[in-house]
Amino acid sequence: MPETDKILIQVLRGQSDANMRFADLRGLLQRLGFVERIRGSHHIFWKEGVEEILNLQPKGGKAKPYQVKQVRHVILKYRLGGGRDA
Repeated sequence: MPETDKILIQVLRGQSDANMRFADLRGLLQRLGFVERIRGSHHIFWKEGVEEILNLQPKGGKAKPYQVKQVRHVILKYRLGGGRDA
């Protein structure tokens, strides 16, 4: 199973929100077709057809748990990650 699929499953399960590497979450969003703009420590992601804009900041190399939850909400709401959306 590719690493990005494992990360997607990890995000969707929601069992390790506090232990998600920021680089992994960032890579997942990029694979799902999000465009990234970096402004200081803020990584801003958007995608055509997705109303929400995700503003993520790393904390010691990890993603903040509430931001992982926001990403999960967007993936589920727009049914992203099924292979056809990447």
